[in-house]
Amino acid sequence: MLKIEAAELIVIRLPLKFRFETSFGVQTGKVVPLLVLHGQGLEGVAEGTMEPAPEYREETLAGALELLRNTFLPRILGKTFANPEALEAALGQFRGNRMARAMVEMAAWDLWARQFGQPLGRLLGGYKEQVEVGVSLGIQADEAATVDIVRRHVEQGYRRIKLKIKPGWDVQPVRAVREAFPDIRLTVDANSAYTLADTASLRELDAYALTYIEQPLAWDDLIDHAELQSRLNTALCLDESVTSAQDARKGLALRAGRVINLKVARVGGHAEARRVHDVAQSFSVPVWCGGMLESGIGRAHNIHLSSLPNFRLPGDTSSASRYWAQDIIHEPLEATDGLMPVPTGPGTGVTLNREFMATVTELHEEHRA
Repeated sequence: MLKIEAAELIVIRLPLKFRFETSFGVQTGKVVPLLVLHGQGLEGVAEGTMEPAPEYREETLAGALELLRNTFLPRILGKTFANPEALEAALGQFRGNRMARAMVEMAAWDLWARQFGQPLGRLLGGYKEQVEVGVSLGIQADEAATVDIVRRHVEQGYRRIKLKIKPGWDVQPVRAVREAFPDIRLTVDANSAYTLADTASLRELDAYALTYIEQPLAWDDLIDHAELQSRLNTALCLDESVTSAQDARKGLALRAGRVINLKVARVGGHAEARRVHDVAQSFSVPVWCGGMLESGIGRAHNIHLSSLPNFRLPGDTSSASRYWAQDIIHEPLEATDGLMPVPTGPGTGVTLNREFMATVTELHEEHRA
């Protein structure tokens, strides 16, 4: 049984080692919310991926913290559940807010796996001992800088290069990179920056043998993605517009894309992520694990999820040292030749570095029934 005795809400701030530009804007740091669930002398930890402003999805950090404090945690603290999936019933009456819901569910999965002394990935149904990883590269100053940063990461062995693009900065960097590296697995991510009126520009990308174009159109739209996919040879990859297994089924039935970026927090946790994985597999569509600049906690959850069989394309779980001078966990999460080992310890296999966290913590709350 899964007994949840107490919880901690923690918010930390980490500086990025580089300037990361996308169609949303520029990031130089990351605000990281954490939820720690305590039970039977163990703790399970999850990381939230909501941002201070509702840019990627509609959820915000402030709203999630308020919801966790006053609605979600009071319904689980001091209670016992048969397993992590039973938490869905406890929170099932509430709509949306999948990232906040995922913090509760993912922390419960970590706690559950630690009680059994088993790696999280094994309990989720995964079997891989290591997973292929790629790298996501922000918008650079010019084409030469783009080729240079791609070269550095190709030399490090990453198995997929993803370029962030936006209107006015799409064909140029892709052409330059493809000319310099004719054989690499290359993709682009638009973060919903385009409309169907940009079809001509997106169609030009067909010439550069991309594995996929990620989420070019509106974050909540499947119909226009289906129309765009019919006009392109390159596969579309759905990201923001898939928040559940039902979304995945509808999107694939509409032929709105031929790949899915599966982010566990975006769909509400590991149980729903497995359902999305299974739906995609039934359509013979591959999934891969996307990233949200996670610290080691979120990265470890992503790595375990990626051990499931239909994660057939390299994900965004690149080495933590790319992002942080120091991570908030003790264990290094480092890829070698584009392969990231799946942690073998109980749960996520990583532990919080409380001493370092104390130096970057902006909020720390303890909650009991």
